[in-house]
Amino acid sequence: MKNTVVTGVIGGDCHVMGHYVLDLYLERAGFKVVDLGVMVSQQEFIDAAKESDAGAILISSLYGHAPLDCEGLREKCVEAGLKGILIYIGGNLKVGEQDWGSIEKGLKKLGIDRVYAPDVNLADAVKDLKKDLGLPAS
Repeated sequence: MKNTVVTGVIGGDCHVMGHYVLDLYLERAGFKVVDLGVMVSQQEFIDAAKESDAGAILISSLYGHAPLDCEGLREKCVEAGLKGILIYIGGNLKVGEQDWGSIEKGLKKLGIDRVYAPDVNLADAVKDLKKDLGLPAS
């Protein structure tokens, strides 16, 4: 279903609070959320997206290693029959003094559709998600 989304914290990251807030916000915005929790592998995201017929995978990351954790994800989605699935990522996606623009560009080059900084307004992210999924705005 287009209004079903899979959420989780990727890789070895066990930060949960931002992810929890995102899930609550998405549910209140009318999405069915399949929450995978923390320390989620790429394959777990893919399996859950296939099983739930999700329209999007929403990845949280706070420990700064998102570019490494997301390498090959888009290709694996395509191989699994999820060619058109949206992939969003947000959180603290860099380590130290790395330039945000280069992090965002690098993640998009990996096939991530939208990349959000830690201070994203969740209303804006949900607006983007609804638009990208072809759902009516609230």
